[in-house]
Amino acid sequence: MTNGGTARRAPRMRVMTEGATVTPLELFFDLVFVYALTQVTALMAANLTWWGMLHGLLVLALLWWCWCCYAWLGNTVRADEGVVRVALFAVMATMFVVAVTIPEAFNDLRGGLSGPVVFASGYLVVRVLHLVIYWHAARGDTGLRRQLLRASLPMLGGATLLFTAALLPQRLTDTPNGEDTLRTALWGLALAIDYGGIMAIGAAGWRIFSAAHWTERHGLIIIVALGESLVAIGVGVTALPISWPIVVASFLGIAVAAALWWAYFDVVSIAAERVLHRAEGAERAALGRDSYTYLHLPMVAGIVLLALGLKKVLAYVGDGTHHSLTDPLHGLGLLALYGGVISYLLGHLGFRLRNMGSVNWPRAVATVLLVLLVPVADRLPALAALGLLALVCVGMITVEVVLFGEARRRLRDSFLDEHGAGQAPGH
Repeated sequence: MTNGGTARRAPRMRVMTEGATVTPLELFFDLVFVYALTQVTALMAANLTWWGMLHGLLVLALLWWCWCCYAWLGNTVRADEGVVRVALFAVMATMFVVAVTIPEAFNDLRGGLSGPVVFASGYLVVRVLHLVIYWHAARGDTGLRRQLLRASLPMLGGATLLFTAALLPQRLTDTPNGEDTLRTALWGLALAIDYGGIMAIGAAGWRIFSAAHWTERHGLIIIVALGESLVAIGVGVTALPISWPIVVASFLGIAVAAALWWAYFDVVSIAAERVLHRAEGAERAALGRDSYTYLHLPMVAGIVLLALGLKKVLAYVGDGTHHSLTDPLHGLGLLALYGGVISYLLGHLGFRLRNMGSVNWPRAVATVLLVLLVPVADRLPALAALGLLALVCVGMITVEVVLFGEARRRLRDSFLDEHGAGQAPGH
């Protein structure tokens, strides 16, 4: 195989080519991450403190990095052919164990195996399997193999710190939560080394063989995360009798989720794919790394935080025993609700700036407006705070459609024509 990656790869592996799309196995693979995201939301909901939120976001960042590794691999060789298929099944099983262990990632529960050690072990297996398969797939591509060797260093450094954190004794100091502070710091350092190390080694040597596959792959994980926000709406009212406040809150929650979907898929994902398609070589790899691997994380994190906020709102409006309809959603529940959308929009602004070199002003204004509205929402009943959030999100989309209507129609018509979806007769 040449350095361009067009020749035959390792036996029973099929190279991804320009125009290739996501395989069914990759969709199956993502189901594990659906469960993992619900576990992250549950972890934060069970301990709705600053520490609990930080722990949840650290776990999410680690899970995201695992997912990104296999997105890069799946853009190099088909995930559903030969040895890659079998390996991905092994990775899925391991990732499922990691997801099951999320509640014990920081604090071990009594009985059974050590949760932090099982979590760190599963994570290491997932990362090592990725490097082994990727190395095998890159046979003959010296540039890619050299890059994989460089990438192994921050991975091993981060994994070592995670194991160090996992092996800390439960009572390290006499200070309350002293061991938790150190363990959390080690997690943060591990992720900083892994994320920073990949940025430091540069983009030369990485390959994005199919822009269509790359953009579709990341679009699907956004849908997976949005699906978790919908699940949170249902989980928030489990075992509660249906009522008008629950119905209204459900509609408002769907409206917010729909606005976030629209913000990504109506125009941005189409335009971004075209920009990536035109780029080549190291420029394409750098664009894919920055605007997708890195800048999609605040979007996914924002959706997970939104899911947490929606779960709390539904619990407030549906549970008449502990809360009334006039109770405001104070504290971290409110910050998760509004902060999640703010994080999502900031990710979008960074994504567009890196990918297309421009700023979407309606989204920038909406982001600032949401920041300013947090103190206002803090004084409103929980349902009204959700209604205000939905109003801003839907209003943002409406303004974009009005301001950019003609350009939007041209882009979407061109995209639909390319994908065999012309206008119906008589239209």
